[in-house]
Amino acid sequence: MDIVKKCLIAECWVPKTDLPILQRALDDGVKASGSPIPSILHQVPTRETPPTFNRTNKFTKGFQNLIDSYGIASYREVNPALYTIITFPFLFAVMFGDVGHGIILTIFATILVVFEKRFMKQKTDNEIWNIFFGGRYIILLMGIFSMYTGLIYNDIFSKSINIFGSSWRSLYDNDTLMNNKMLDLDPAEAYSQTPYPFGLDPAWQFAANNIIFLNSFKMKLSIIFGVLHMAFGVTLSVVNFNFYKKPEMILLQYIPQILFLLLLFWYLCILMFMKWTMYSAVAEDPAYGTSCAPSVLIIFINMMLLKNTETKPPCRPTMYDGQDALQNTFLVFAYICVPIMLFGKPVYHIMADRKRKRYQQGVESGEVAQPEQEEGFGEMMITQAIHTIEYVLGTVSHTASYLRLWALSLAHAQLSAVLWQRVLRMGVGVSRAAVPTLFAVFAVWAFFTLAILVLMEGLSAFLHTLRLHWVEFMSKFYEGQGYAFVPFSFAAILEHEDEPEPPENGAPPPE
Repeated sequence: MDIVKKCLIAECWVPKTDLPILQRALDDGVKASGSPIPSILHQVPTRETPPTFNRTNKFTKGFQNLIDSYGIASYREVNPALYTIITFPFLFAVMFGDVGHGIILTIFATILVVFEKRFMKQKTDNEIWNIFFGGRYIILLMGIFSMYTGLIYNDIFSKSINIFGSSWRSLYDNDTLMNNKMLDLDPAEAYSQTPYPFGLDPAWQFAANNIIFLNSFKMKLSIIFGVLHMAFGVTLSVVNFNFYKKPEMILLQYIPQILFLLLLFWYLCILMFMKWTMYSAVAEDPAYGTSCAPSVLIIFINMMLLKNTETKPPCRPTMYDGQDALQNTFLVFAYICVPIMLFGKPVYHIMADRKRKRYQQGVESGEVAQPEQEEGFGEMMITQAIHTIEYVLGTVSHTASYLRLWALSLAHAQLSAVLWQRVLRMGVGVSRAAVPTLFAVFAVWAFFTLAILVLMEGLSAFLHTLRLHWVEFMSKFYEGQGYAFVPFSFAAILEHEDEPEPPENGAPPPE
């Protein structure tokens, strides 16, 4: 109320794009009340930090809730929810790659999406149902992406499909195949040297070394995806530095951080691609045959320890000429990045503070005065040391953390194979008189598939994906120290006023 109590004065936060809507609402209120005095909308300058308001719709709301559960973004900070729309279901699908299980998730989410209006009318207090319904679009994308990665893995309920034929051919006659349970295929002769057009070759489904091959394949993919994901997160910090007008942080923080990550761990990924393309069973030079294919992990460890890789002829100790010199150069630049991250920001702030104080004292006294002894340098160095150690050690631990993509994917595939071999195969091949047995066995298989592989494994993959985003990805650029914008609501105010106030000094509540 103003002094004469003839008008109401309210101060509130309003999104700039909604100011015309607010003005129309005030005008409609004046017309409805019949008041001859118009309402006045005035923008008040303030130094307070505004609340964070991210406009969402029914599709993006679920992803925004995932980010807000970690912390509300600071005002105008980069919002990770935009990129999470793609990266979250993709990383989930890497761990949950199965076409059959992806179809189940997609059908369930599609039903929720198609009949969402009907479900919205049926309000319920069941928290589990509300969680599933609120994340229906997240589940839909997770199912679609799982079908895609399932095609890459060529895995449908632990079975493969043969669409384009196989690039492997058997060199044995029918009698040999029937009389032997296990036979070796020489890749130099049995493999056509033509990669399967899409995904894994179905011949790997019957290979005895299937797990060994998938172990190597999925582990390398996990490292590659992890380094790309973290590098993208570090790069997003540039957007924050530009908005908050801190261009010096690009030189003192972003560049040394991204160089440290790429010179060490992206180089590790490059070695993986080089190993895939340089070594072959049909290589003319025996040094690049399959028996001489090096361990990328051993090369990386020896690089960090400044050791030479020991090999026996005809294998070479290095993959390419000048490898040791290039690796040592990468190490030197990576080590130089550490003191820049440690001392760059504190030294810059000290120099900026001295320059500002000299200018202020010079303006006041008419001459440039000597700067006073700086305070707080110790606290600044301790804080920066913590951040630097956290990033350097976190780069190693976070890269290893992405190996959960490989571990959960392999576990999911093996659990699916166990269910097929130990349960469903019990009903295969039964006579017509035992058809009810087949139905019973299928019911048991379907129950465990839904309960264990879809629900439990799906929840596990969801939580691991959430951790990868909150810790490994968002920690590179996201602070989440803001507070959320809360729309004005008379209903909320009246509901808050109806709540009894807590008694003071432990006095009993009034009767």
